[in-house]
Amino acid sequence: MVNYSFSLLTFEYFLLILVRISSFVSVAPFFGMQNTPGRLKVGLSVFISLLLFQIVPKESLGYTGIVGYSIIVIKEGITGLLIGFAANICNSIILLAGNLIDINIGFSMATEYNPQMRTQASVTGNLYSYLVMLLLVVTNMHHYILRAISDSYQLIPVNGQVFLWDHLLEGMLNYMIDSFVIAFRITLPVFACIMILNCILGIMAKVSPQMNMFAVGMQLKVLFGLIVMFLTIGLFIDVSDFIFDEMKKIMVFMIKGMYNS
Repeated sequence: MVNYSFSLLTFEYFLLILVRISSFVSVAPFFGMQNTPGRLKVGLSVFISLLLFQIVPKESLGYTGIVGYSIIVIKEGITGLLIGFAANICNSIILLAGNLIDINIGFSMATEYNPQMRTQASVTGNLYSYLVMLLLVVTNMHHYILRAISDSYQLIPVNGQVFLWDHLLEGMLNYMIDSFVIAFRITLPVFACIMILNCILGIMAKVSPQMNMFAVGMQLKVLFGLIVMFLTIGLFIDVSDFIFDEMKKIMVFMIKGMYNS
């Protein structure tokens, strides 16, 4: 039997824990999807906060007045958002890779709504995004994400953030660089195939100028692009492992930028 007793101090702690957890859940992959009901997100945040409420040590917050408490709330919200943003790198990489593939094969004008990023995304980006979300659940990476936000209280206690802005800026730069590098690696098979096809079409246009290579090339790009995607879909498990390792790296980098070792 679990007994919960709240005083003014402990209830303030519970609200601060809830702010960090709810901020994280709102942007984290899988948990922060737009098509997830809002009540489910709120219920999950409250449930996790109640569990952490029994574990997190309750120390004096050391604030004066409503302004001081509001500053602590903002700091806790920023902490949860940064950790969730670091975990969301998997969606950024996949959607960027999907956009690059669709630009090469001619699907860039066809877009669909992506519930993870809450924006319009390409067809291939949406396909890869759902595959990554499926693999994230199958490999229990969503458990790792929850453990990361829970273990963050060991390094970053409530009102214990020390924002190292240089370190966070370096983490953001690494985030953007790694996103482009990994996305291009995913796109590379399709890009190489389409580049070879363009060379062949250019040679054929010189050999037989009476043929309309533009009309023929559009259809061949779509055909060859889909064939390469079909042949390389078996490698997506290794790609997802690489993306999840990058997610862990960025999350650790962000957490290190918010505490003074």
